[in-house]
Amino acid sequence: MKRTPFHHIHKTLGAKLIGFAGFEMPVQYPTGIVQEHLAVRNGVGVFDVSHMGEFEVSGTDAAAFLNRMTINDVSKLSVGRVQYSAMCYEDGGIVDDLLVYRLEDRFMTVVNASNLQKDFDWLHSHLKGDVRLLDKSEATALLAVQGPQSAQVLTGLTDVDLGDMRYYSWKRGTIAGVPMVISRTGYTGEMGYELYFEANVETATKVWNSIFDAGKPFGIVPVGLGARDTLRLEMGFCLYGNDIDQTTNPLEAGLGWITKLDKTEFVGREVLLEVKAGGLQRRLVGFVTGDKAVPRHRYRLMAGGRDTGVVTSGTFSPSLQHGIGMGYVASANAVVGNELAVDVRGKAVPAKVVKLPFLQKTAT
Repeated sequence: MKRTPFHHIHKTLGAKLIGFAGFEMPVQYPTGIVQEHLAVRNGVGVFDVSHMGEFEVSGTDAAAFLNRMTINDVSKLSVGRVQYSAMCYEDGGIVDDLLVYRLEDRFMTVVNASNLQKDFDWLHSHLKGDVRLLDKSEATALLAVQGPQSAQVLTGLTDVDLGDMRYYSWKRGTIAGVPMVISRTGYTGEMGYELYFEANVETATKVWNSIFDAGKPFGIVPVGLGARDTLRLEMGFCLYGNDIDQTTNPLEAGLGWITKLDKTEFVGREVLLEVKAGGLQRRLVGFVTGDKAVPRHRYRLMAGGRDTGVVTSGTFSPSLQHGIGMGYVASANAVVGNELAVDVRGKAVPAKVVKLPFLQKTAT
């Protein structure tokens, strides 16, 4: 398995390491998932997410190419801004969700680690005009510093004014003297930053140690993939392979807000127009359970004693202290307040459809 430049640090800290998307990654540290989760909600935590994929797209036709390949409107991006988007197949199924960065003279896309090669091949197979596509993933280290005290931790380490950075914006600067892209983004719903810089062990160690030294007064902790999943689920953020994949389209997945059907062209647009005109047969919803029963991926969802869909993601929320989940249900049952049941090992556990996100936070 591949290793990130922070691997030696994870081992030293006693992290539980698992195979994920071809990488050996920390799923949790000795403090445990719940403590890591709450540290991010109340203070600050650091994630090694260097397994994510970064592609550079350049050339005079780069903007038009990305606008054709993604469902959001790349033409609206100005230098210094970031856009959440997705790519679709011709049938409207989702290739992947991703971030698009408008750099000074090119673009950077950030894709899911599990889809890295698939995404690169998909984009490469559609190259047209003056477009150059480079995979910069192995050369890029990525740390996510997340939590309400993240700005306080980083302020003394950087030459960038973090206070005036808007959500989904980026700046070039340094942290601990290391040049990097500093981005006001994250997968937790909290105030936070994602840091892109050169991937080598020496640089990674310097950045990590500097951040943790600065974060000691704030109780900073390292955070693994386990808490990353519970944090994103509390915010109703989709996870590829669970909540979205090639069998789901962005409209039924609640991603209509990034699906710009008024664009003249993008892959999958015609099918999505037909789906919208015909009405959605199912929708992705959030639901809660009233006790400690935990909904899990692929558990069945029922309404009125009949099967209506399937759980795509579920957990026990450390912040809310009850079960939460997302899943696809028939559109008739996708109404906030509607009563459902989750089949938990043969037991019908009562559940209720709620408005997402489960936790009312603001990262803006």
